[in-house]
Amino acid sequence: MRLIQETHIKFMSQRRFAFVLSAVVILAGLGSLVIQGGPKLSIDFIGGTMVAVSYQEEVNINEVRSALETMTIEGQTFDLSKEEIKSFGDPSNISIRISHQEDEPDNFAQSVVKYLYNTFPENVPSEKNEFILTIEKVGPKIGSELRGKALMAMFSSLALILLYISIRFEFKFALGAIAALVHDILVTLGLFSILNYEISLSIIAAFLTIVGYSLNDTIVIFDRIRENVKAKRRESYAETV
Repeated sequence: MRLIQETHIKFMSQRRFAFVLSAVVILAGLGSLVIQGGPKLSIDFIGGTMVAVSYQEEVNINEVRSALETMTIEGQTFDLSKEEIKSFGDPSNISIRISHQEDEPDNFAQSVVKYLYNTFPENVPSEKNEFILTIEKVGPKIGSELRGKALMAMFSSLALILLYISIRFEFKFALGAIAALVHDILVTLGLFSILNYEISLSIIAAFLTIVGYSLNDTIVIFDRIRENVKAKRRESYAETV
Protein backbone atom coordinates (compact mmCIF):
# COMPACT_ATOMS: atom_id res chain seq x y z
CA MET A 1 0.00 0.00 0.00
CA ARG A 2 1.42 3.36 -1.06
CA LEU A 3 1.10 6.10 1.53
CA ILE A 4 1.85 8.82 -1.02
CA GLN A 5 -0.15 8.34 -4.20
CA GLU A 6 1.20 11.29 -6.16
CA THR A 7 4.99 11.08 -6.42
CA HIS A 8 5.41 13.49 -9.31
CA ILE A 9 6.28 16.56 -7.25
CA LYS A 10 7.34 19.73 -9.02
CA PHE A 11 10.21 20.68 -6.77
CA MET A 12 11.49 23.40 -9.06
CA SER A 13 8.19 25.27 -8.83
CA GLN A 14 8.90 25.73 -5.10
CA ARG A 15 12.50 26.82 -5.56
CA ARG A 16 11.86 30.48 -4.69
CA PHE A 17 10.29 29.51 -1.38
CA ALA A 18 13.22 27.15 -0.70
CA PHE A 19 15.73 29.90 -1.55
CA VAL A 20 14.05 32.34 0.83
CA LEU A 21 13.77 29.78 3.64
CA SER A 22 17.41 28.74 3.29
CA ALA A 23 18.55 32.36 3.14
CA VAL A 24 16.63 33.24 6.31
CA VAL A 25 18.03 30.27 8.24
CA ILE A 26 21.60 30.85 7.03
CA LEU A 27 21.51 34.60 7.69
CA ALA A 28 20.09 34.02 11.17
CA GLY A 29 22.86 31.53 11.86
CA LEU A 30 25.57 33.81 10.50
CA GLY A 31 24.17 36.68 12.54
CA SER A 32 24.32 34.55 15.66
CA LEU A 33 27.90 33.57 14.86
CA VAL A 34 28.90 37.22 14.42
CA ILE A 35 27.20 38.27 17.66
CA GLN A 36 28.83 35.45 19.63
CA GLY A 37 32.21 35.95 18.00
CA GLY A 38 32.22 32.61 16.22
CA PRO A 39 31.07 29.11 17.09
CA LYS A 40 31.18 27.94 20.67
CA LEU A 41 34.18 25.63 20.70
CA SER A 42 34.59 22.93 23.30
CA ILE A 43 37.76 22.42 25.29
CA ASP A 44 38.78 19.94 22.57
CA PHE A 45 39.78 22.96 20.47
CA ILE A 46 40.55 25.81 22.86
CA GLY A 47 42.09 23.86 25.71
CA GLY A 48 41.00 23.97 29.32
CA THR A 49 39.26 21.87 31.93
CA MET A 50 35.72 20.58 32.13
CA VAL A 51 34.42 19.19 35.40
CA ALA A 52 30.97 17.70 35.98
CA VAL A 53 29.77 16.68 39.43
CA SER A 54 26.53 15.44 40.92
CA TYR A 55 25.13 16.61 44.24
CA GLN A 56 22.34 14.86 46.11
CA GLU A 57 19.95 17.79 45.77
CA GLU A 58 19.61 20.87 43.60
CA VAL A 59 22.41 23.41 44.02
CA ASN A 60 22.08 27.13 43.42
CA ILE A 61 24.38 28.14 40.56
CA ASN A 62 25.01 31.56 42.12
CA GLU A 63 26.20 29.90 45.32
CA VAL A 64 28.62 27.75 43.34
CA ARG A 65 29.83 30.81 41.44
CA SER A 66 30.39 32.73 44.68
CA ALA A 67 32.27 29.81 46.20
CA LEU A 68 34.61 29.64 43.21
CA GLU A 69 35.44 33.34 43.35
CA THR A 70 38.46 32.70 45.57
CA MET A 71 39.73 29.15 45.26
CA THR A 72 43.21 28.47 46.61
CA ILE A 73 45.31 25.62 45.22
CA GLU A 74 48.88 25.09 46.40
CA GLY A 75 49.18 28.68 47.55
CA GLN A 76 47.72 30.14 44.34
CA THR A 77 44.35 31.85 44.26
CA PHE A 78 42.10 31.38 41.25
CA ASP A 79 38.91 33.26 40.42
CA LEU A 80 36.63 30.88 38.53
CA SER A 81 33.43 32.83 39.12
CA LYS A 82 33.40 34.14 35.53
CA GLU A 83 33.78 30.69 33.97
CA GLU A 84 30.83 28.84 32.46
CA ILE A 85 28.92 27.18 35.29
CA LYS A 86 25.59 25.53 34.59
CA SER A 87 23.34 22.65 35.55
CA PHE A 88 22.58 19.91 33.05
CA GLY A 89 20.18 17.01 32.96
CA ASP A 90 19.13 16.91 36.59
CA PRO A 91 19.23 20.19 38.60
CA SER A 92 21.66 18.53 41.00
CA ASN A 93 24.25 18.04 38.24
CA ILE A 94 26.74 20.88 37.81
CA SER A 95 29.27 21.34 35.02
CA ILE A 96 32.09 23.87 35.03
CA ARG A 97 33.93 24.73 31.84
CA ILE A 98 37.22 26.40 32.75
CA SER A 99 39.52 28.07 30.24
CA HIS A 100 43.24 27.46 30.50
CA GLN A 101 44.64 29.20 33.60
CA GLU A 102 48.11 30.66 33.86
CA ASP A 103 50.42 28.65 36.12
CA GLU A 104 47.73 26.11 36.95
CA PRO A 105 49.14 23.08 38.82
CA ASP A 106 49.10 19.58 37.38
CA ASN A 107 46.33 18.50 39.75
CA PHE A 108 44.15 21.50 38.89
CA ALA A 109 41.08 19.53 37.77
CA GLN A 110 41.19 17.19 40.77
CA SER A 111 41.62 20.19 43.07
CA VAL A 112 38.51 21.84 41.61
CA VAL A 113 36.51 18.66 42.25
CA LYS A 114 37.85 18.43 45.80
CA TYR A 115 36.98 22.08 46.42
CA LEU A 116 33.43 21.58 45.17
CA TYR A 117 33.09 18.47 47.31
CA ASN A 118 34.25 20.24 50.46
CA THR A 119 32.28 23.45 49.82
CA PHE A 120 28.87 21.77 50.12
CA PRO A 121 29.60 18.79 52.42
CA GLU A 122 25.96 18.38 53.47
CA ASN A 123 24.86 17.87 49.86
CA VAL A 124 27.40 15.37 48.55
CA PRO A 125 27.05 11.58 48.26
CA SER A 126 28.92 9.42 50.72
CA GLU A 127 31.08 7.92 47.97
CA LYS A 128 33.27 10.43 46.14
CA ASN A 129 33.15 8.30 42.97
CA GLU A 130 29.41 8.97 42.80
CA PHE A 131 30.11 12.70 43.06
CA ILE A 132 32.43 12.88 40.04
CA LEU A 133 30.67 12.52 36.69
CA THR A 134 33.48 13.50 34.36
CA ILE A 135 36.82 15.27 34.26
CA GLU A 136 38.31 16.42 30.96
CA LYS A 137 41.48 18.37 30.40
CA VAL A 138 43.07 19.49 27.13
CA GLY A 139 46.17 21.65 26.82
CA PRO A 140 45.97 24.82 24.67
CA LYS A 141 48.60 23.53 22.23
CA ILE A 142 46.77 20.25 21.69
CA GLY A 143 43.50 22.14 21.29
CA SER A 144 45.03 24.37 18.62
CA GLU A 145 46.39 21.34 16.75
CA LEU A 146 43.01 19.60 16.87
CA ARG A 147 41.30 22.74 15.57
CA GLY A 148 43.71 22.91 12.65
CA LYS A 149 43.28 19.23 11.83
CA ALA A 150 39.50 19.51 11.98
CA LEU A 151 39.52 22.41 9.51
CA MET A 152 41.96 20.52 7.30
CA ALA A 153 39.65 17.49 7.29
CA MET A 154 36.68 19.62 6.25
CA PHE A 155 38.46 21.49 3.45
CA SER A 156 40.24 18.36 2.20
CA SER A 157 36.94 16.51 1.93
CA LEU A 158 35.39 19.39 -0.03
CA ALA A 159 38.37 19.52 -2.41
CA LEU A 160 38.24 15.76 -3.06
CA ILE A 161 34.49 15.93 -3.59
CA LEU A 162 34.97 18.73 -6.13
CA LEU A 163 37.49 16.60 -8.00
CA TYR A 164 35.35 13.45 -7.88
CA ILE A 165 32.15 15.11 -9.11
CA SER A 166 34.08 16.91 -11.87
CA ILE A 167 35.45 13.60 -13.15
CA ARG A 168 32.21 11.63 -12.87
CA PHE A 169 29.87 14.36 -14.12
CA GLU A 170 30.83 17.91 -15.06
CA PHE A 171 32.58 20.76 -13.32
CA LYS A 172 29.34 22.75 -13.03
CA PHE A 173 27.78 19.75 -11.31
CA ALA A 174 30.71 19.73 -8.89
CA LEU A 175 30.12 23.39 -8.05
CA GLY A 176 26.47 22.60 -7.39
CA ALA A 177 27.42 19.71 -5.11
CA ILE A 178 29.85 21.89 -3.14
CA ALA A 179 27.19 24.61 -2.85
CA ALA A 180 24.74 22.04 -1.47
CA LEU A 181 27.29 20.77 1.04
CA VAL A 182 28.22 24.28 2.17
CA HIS A 183 24.51 25.02 2.54
CA ASP A 184 23.97 21.98 4.77
CA ILE A 185 27.01 22.78 6.91
CA LEU A 186 26.06 26.46 7.28
CA VAL A 187 22.50 25.58 8.30
CA THR A 188 23.73 23.07 10.89
CA LEU A 189 26.47 25.36 12.20
CA GLY A 190 24.02 28.26 12.40
CA LEU A 191 21.52 26.21 14.38
CA PHE A 192 24.28 25.14 16.76
CA SER A 193 25.17 28.79 17.28
CA ILE A 194 21.55 29.88 17.80
CA LEU A 195 20.96 27.06 20.30
CA ASN A 196 24.33 27.79 21.96
CA TYR A 197 25.63 24.24 21.49
CA GLU A 198 29.33 23.44 21.65
CA ILE A 199 31.38 22.28 18.68
CA SER A 200 33.44 19.29 19.79
CA LEU A 201 35.35 16.56 17.99
CA SER A 202 32.24 14.38 17.92
CA ILE A 203 30.31 17.24 16.31
CA ILE A 204 33.00 17.58 13.64
CA ALA A 205 32.52 13.86 12.96
CA ALA A 206 28.78 14.54 12.69
CA PHE A 207 29.46 17.33 10.18
CA LEU A 208 31.51 14.94 8.07
CA THR A 209 28.64 12.44 8.28
CA ILE A 210 26.28 15.14 7.02
CA VAL A 211 28.69 15.78 4.16
CA GLY A 212 28.71 12.07 3.31
CA TYR A 213 24.93 11.63 3.30
CA SER A 214 24.38 14.90 1.46
CA LEU A 215 26.93 13.91 -1.18
CA ASN A 216 25.31 10.49 -1.62
CA ASP A 217 21.91 12.08 -2.25
CA THR A 218 23.45 14.64 -4.58
CA ILE A 219 25.16 11.99 -6.71
CA VAL A 220 21.93 9.99 -7.03
CA ILE A 221 20.03 13.11 -8.10
CA PHE A 222 22.75 14.22 -10.52
CA ASP A 223 22.83 10.76 -12.10
CA ARG A 224 19.07 10.82 -12.63
CA ILE A 225 19.19 14.36 -14.03
CA ARG A 226 21.89 13.34 -16.51
CA GLU A 227 19.75 10.42 -17.70
CA ASN A 228 16.64 12.57 -18.03
CA VAL A 229 18.45 15.35 -19.87
CA LYS A 230 19.49 12.85 -22.54
CA ALA A 231 16.08 11.16 -22.72
CA LYS A 232 13.93 14.30 -22.63
CA ARG A 233 15.73 16.79 -24.81
CA ARG A 234 12.55 18.70 -25.70
CA GLU A 235 11.71 19.56 -22.11
CA SER A 236 13.18 22.54 -20.31
CA TYR A 237 15.86 21.98 -17.71
CA ALA A 238 13.47 22.91 -14.90
CA GLU A 239 10.89 20.40 -16.13
CA THR A 240 13.54 17.70 -16.38
CA VAL A 241 14.68 18.29 -12.83
